[in-house]
Amino acid sequence: MVMTWFHASKKTPISLRGKLYPALLLLGMILAVAQAGEARLLSDQTGRKVDVPENPRRVVSLAPTVTEIVFALGKGDLLKGVTEYSDYPPQAELLPRVGSYVRLDLEKIVALKPDLCIADRNGNPENEVKELESFGIPVYVVDPRSLNTTIGAVLGIGQLLCVDRKARHLANQMRAKIERVKKRIAETNRRPRVFFQIGTSPLVSVGTHTLINGLIEAAGGQNVAAGPAAYPRFGMEQVLELRPDVIIVTSMTGHTDLRQVKAQWDRFRELPAVKNNRIFVVNADLFDRASPRLVEGLEILARLLHPELFR
Repeated sequence: MVMTWFHASKKTPISLRGKLYPALLLLGMILAVAQAGEARLLSDQTGRKVDVPENPRRVVSLAPTVTEIVFALGKGDLLKGVTEYSDYPPQAELLPRVGSYVRLDLEKIVALKPDLCIADRNGNPENEVKELESFGIPVYVVDPRSLNTTIGAVLGIGQLLCVDRKARHLANQMRAKIERVKKRIAETNRRPRVFFQIGTSPLVSVGTHTLINGLIEAAGGQNVAAGPAAYPRFGMEQVLELRPDVIIVTSMTGHTDLRQVKAQWDRFRELPAVKNNRIFVVNADLFDRASPRLVEGLEILARLLHPELFR
C-alpha cells in the first residue's frame, strides 16, 4: 500500500514565507541542481516518486537520523548542512545548522544551494518540506519506525547517494547482529517487565507503536507501558502498580549519573527493579535514532535484560 504524506508541489512564485527571494541566490541554487547531472526517478519510503540528481553533490540532512546514515555510508563529504542535535559522528558537529528537525530554517537551507534534501517523516513538518519542493529542491523522505524499516532507510539512502554496494554491506551487518540477538533470546521464555523512562517530570515512557517498544520486544522484554499512547505519562503510584523488573532511564531525561537516578528510585524498595538493583542509564541516541547505531542499542538492551545469556 502506498503511504501518503505529502506530494511534490506544483511550482509556485519564488518566495519564502511571503518574502521575495534574491534572484542571484535562486540562480545559484538552480546551477547547483544542474551540475548534479540528470535526474533519476526514485520511490522514497513514503511511496512518493521523487526526481533526484544522478550525482548529488550538495546534500542537506533534515534530521539527526539521516545525518548518521549518510556518514555511515561514507558520504559525509556531501553534506552541506544538518539540523540541530546532529552530533554523531563528531565531524557532523562542524557542519552548518539549518534549524531543528521539527522547525526547519528554510532560508538557511535554500542559501546552502542544495541539489538534494533528505527528510525524516517522523518529525519534519509536511508544510515546510512542501515549501522546499516548491523551490525545485528534490526532497527524499525516509520513514524508519522499526529495525527493518531502519535497514530500509539505509538501503534507500545508499541508492540515493550512489553507494548501493556499501549500503547492502552495512544492511547485512545490521541483520547479522539482529539475528545473533534473536538467537540468544530464543534460548529463554523469560520476559522481564520493563519500564523505559524517557522523561522525568512527569514520568514519561513509550507506548506500543514506537521504535523503542520494538527494541524492548526484540531484546526479550515486556514493555509495561505498552498501549495506544506513543509517549504515555505516569504518576509514581502507577509505576509502583506496574512492578517493573527492570527500569531503563535514557540520557534524554537529563540524567547521566546512575547514582542520582538510583537515589530517586531507591525510596521504593518494594519495586522488583529496585530490590534487585536493576536500574540502568543508557545513551538515548542509541535507542531513539533510527540509524545503524540502533542495532548497538538492541545489543545493549538485550544484555541488560538477559545478562545470563550474554556472559
